[in-house]
Amino acid sequence: MDSSRIDIEQWWPLLPASTRSWLMNNNGDVVPPGILQEIEEAGGAPADGAWWFGGSGPDGFSFSDAGVDWIEATANGESPGGL
Repeated sequence: MDSSRIDIEQWWPLLPASTRSWLMNNNGDVVPPGILQEIEEAGGAPADGAWWFGGSGPDGFSFSDAGVDWIEATANGESPGGL
């Protein structure tokens, strides 16, 4: 993981509420460029090795299964613990 970047737990609260809402409502979907840009601006550029990084391909960025689970737990008001 790129140590110059902060982890999901730290950049999540820095996202605009509308971006967090989109991520929760579209959890598991490919992340559109505008949403990815907001994540990167908050300090969370995806990096190989980050536990929440699923991959980046022709369709765009996606979260790992663990990242999807973290967002789901957060959306449900649960403690994502253990990640």
